[in-house]
Amino acid sequence: MKTVPFGSTDLLVPNVIAGMMRIAGDTDEQIRALYTASREAGIDFFDHADLYGFNHPGGGYHLCERRFAEALQLASSERGQINLQTKTGIVDDPWGYDQSYEHIVSSAEESLKALRTDYLDVLLLHRPDALVEPEEVARAFDHLESSGKVRSFGVSNHTPRQIDLLKTAVRQPIVANQMQLSITHSTIIAQGLSSNMTSHDDSITRDGGGLVDYARINKITLQAWSPFQRGFQGGVFFGSPDYPELNAELDRLAVKYGVTPTAIAVAWIARHPAGMQVVLGTTTPQRVTDAAQGSDIPLTRGEWYGLLQAAGHNVP
Repeated sequence: MKTVPFGSTDLLVPNVIAGMMRIAGDTDEQIRALYTASREAGIDFFDHADLYGFNHPGGGYHLCERRFAEALQLASSERGQINLQTKTGIVDDPWGYDQSYEHIVSSAEESLKALRTDYLDVLLLHRPDALVEPEEVARAFDHLESSGKVRSFGVSNHTPRQIDLLKTAVRQPIVANQMQLSITHSTIIAQGLSSNMTSHDDSITRDGGGLVDYARINKITLQAWSPFQRGFQGGVFFGSPDYPELNAELDRLAVKYGVTPTAIAVAWIARHPAGMQVVLGTTTPQRVTDAAQGSDIPLTRGEWYGLLQAAGHNVP
């Protein structure tokens, strides 16, 4: 498993991480099998959110966090071997966002209880809050850091300007920004190639401008969620009749490198010099194993750009 620098910290983290969004209905045995497959593949980084499981029958906020802890019953020694990341800021009744001091702190403390741990390695703000007051976020982060409850902080789905706004008050480094990214949903990369080409959709700036470059300049680790999804929604691109050229190229490279197309899709993201982390969402242990094999596949420049083009993006 290839490791990458984590933000501006001294930590090295795996470039493939295990997302726990879908474990709410899994049995203890299934969760343990998923965890074991992840660890055996070299993944020691597990991604959660307070929201995950909220709409599961009989569930509620922090359900996936609780199920993770209940199933694994980690000893303190093993807890120290892994990274636990969670997110906060989305509220469901009514649907909206809350990055107030009270919400951030109370949610983080509930996550600690649910995960049965004394500290979170990383806490992310899940989505931008249009009503955010950076001073409130700063006060929450200061409290959580000084009390030893959270070690690092980041964001998710934030634009460069939204991060800059937080940084007017937040003194902790923003170590990560979790964004949707797949070969077919890769405008944050493709836009820079088609800048000022008005006849192409890829030329439209959708992220506040240069999100990937901003992350590299400011030492923010990008975490790619939904790495196999066709678009914002709509299922995966594997086997999709909408992407025959892409699937043919994925199959060809899978044969060349002796892996599955899933590994090649991971390798496409991992090949980028920004040092991104690929967030897996599967609950199938074998898919974790297959995906992890893409961690350090050395795709050539030609192969990388060929996949981008095969996915329908403009390479002028």
